[in-house]
Amino acid sequence: MGFSPRSRQNPPMSNEARRAAVAALAALAGSPDYRDRADAGHGLAGFAEMPEARPTLRELVLDAGNTFVTRVTAGALLRRRDAAGFETVASAFADADDNHADWIHTAVLDVFILSSRERDAAVRECTALTQDPDEQVRRGADKLIASLTKFNTVLRPAEDGPPAT
Repeated sequence: MGFSPRSRQNPPMSNEARRAAVAALAALAGSPDYRDRADAGHGLAGFAEMPEARPTLRELVLDAGNTFVTRVTAGALLRRRDAAGFETVASAFADADDNHADWIHTAVLDVFILSSRERDAAVRECTALTQDPDEQVRRGADKLIASLTKFNTVLRPAEDGPPAT
């Protein structure tokens, strides 16, 4: 008997199960081990649209103990390529010290250095966040836009020509 992708359909995860997953990952985020916190940030990023996940995600992006946690969590949030991920990173970026800001920028490079189309779509998402009612999100969105537009991507549409030197 072989596996048939049509033989199984995953029902949507219930809100109760999602809240339980967020609670478990939030507990892991409190670990003294930076690897646990990085794993928590990576996993919790999948729940960034849930309001109960955002405070823990913000804390992990600004992790006081290890900037590896910053890079992993910010990268996972940015890889969502959606408003929830960008808003969470922007909220943290607004208050980031220079060291954390450097690692958030490194996460931006990790995620968006390859494709100008993906980077430009991220700039559009962040531009929308500059109109957010939360002043902190607006400030962070401006910082994200600056970070996203600091570099040339590896892949660009042919009509753009070679990068400026």
